[in-house]
Amino acid sequence: MMSRVYLGLGSNIGDKASQITEALDRLAKVVTVKRVSPLYLTEPVGLKDQAWFINCVVEVDTEKEPEQLLSALQSIEKAMGRVKTKGKGPRPIDIDLLFYDDQVVNRKNLVIPHPRLHMRLFVLQPLMDLIPRFVHPVLHKTIQELYDASPWSEIVTPYK
Repeated sequence: MMSRVYLGLGSNIGDKASQITEALDRLAKVVTVKRVSPLYLTEPVGLKDQAWFINCVVEVDTEKEPEQLLSALQSIEKAMGRVKTKGKGPRPIDIDLLFYDDQVVNRKNLVIPHPRLHMRLFVLQPLMDLIPRFVHPVLHKTIQELYDASPWSEIVTPYK
């Protein structure tokens, strides 16, 4: 059965836009890419002493179960040079599983919806481009409501 999934992509090492493009090309081999949000240049959250990110959100269809999809995403990250170091540190590519239909998954290695997406402007801004009326299955608010709910302090601007 086909599921609609939203993935967050980010890069802040090397040619960031090219890293995003390569990740999209690799994703297209394991899922059906439907839409991609505009790219955004975003201030790092948490660990500030690093390069700014380029972020986007990708809408995909997949027949993979959540754990299978997570494994495929981690394989792409590893193939592109991602090494798990300190949390929120620099990385050539980061692919986060944001939503999987309206499922709620709470396992040791996988939590869906992504547990911090509602606190991250670099995720909500591109989600606004794709699904502003989508209702978060745990918080029971639309993406628009989550976006409007916080006085954002992080900087997120369209990438030229």
